[in-house]
Amino acid sequence: MVLKKTFPIVFDLFTFPDWGRGVLSVWWRNFLYFRYTLLVSFFWIIIEPVLYLGAIGYGIGVMVERVDGMPYLQFYAPALMAITGMFVAYFEGTYGSFTKLTRQNTYGTILLTPISAQEIALGEILWAASKGFFSVIGVTLVMAAIGLIKTWMVIPALAINALVCWLFGAFGVLMAAYAKTYDSFIYSQSAAIVPMALFSGTYFPLTQLPVVAQKAALLLPLTHGVAASRALMSGVPTPSVALNAAVLITLTVLVTNWAVAQMQRRIVS
Repeated sequence: MVLKKTFPIVFDLFTFPDWGRGVLSVWWRNFLYFRYTLLVSFFWIIIEPVLYLGAIGYGIGVMVERVDGMPYLQFYAPALMAITGMFVAYFEGTYGSFTKLTRQNTYGTILLTPISAQEIALGEILWAASKGFFSVIGVTLVMAAIGLIKTWMVIPALAINALVCWLFGAFGVLMAAYAKTYDSFIYSQSAAIVPMALFSGTYFPLTQLPVVAQKAALLLPLTHGVAASRALMSGVPTPSVALNAAVLITLTVLVTNWAVAQMQRRIVS
């Protein structure tokens, strides 16, 4: 109790939530709603990333012959998988959760059932991660159709991106739990999401950055997702992939714990 009162965030990071069947019920509720907005969601989670693949992968790829020993399109495509998963999971975790929390009173209604606040939070994280992963799958299928996937190592690369989706889904729910208004999300977008999308080895190698910036980039979760995806998609993974995965797993667990604890307090308050 002393730790909880003195260092509440540290206590939250290492408090593991209970998983119950209610988690899947919350996920299923969100999926049913998703089916009714499938056309709009299709354009958001699949068509837009494909446009980026064409505009940047082919557009810049014409001017840049090879990056790190590979064609630019092959360099960029694995990063696009991770970026897409991050953005979709984050936005679903933030705007989607905040709307259900404050505008629709969805969580208050769910609490009238045997489902707990912890299960609601976990269900929202699971749904945000799932929606992000749907988009990753869509981008991957397009990559396969145009001949960018040449190795079975795409399977572990998808597993890495599933971690990325869960991590940023949890981060989005955490931001929603703290938010007062929709404008609150501008801070996390500008301070975390956009910088990661730009400086995590996504559009150019980290070696192009100053040495200090290269070291700082290693602190960004997306850097590890991009690096692992790219190494696996190359068909010749390096031992660093295990380190990248370990970092993602650790951060995913800690952020999930924090997000569930904070959202639980917000829901019942």
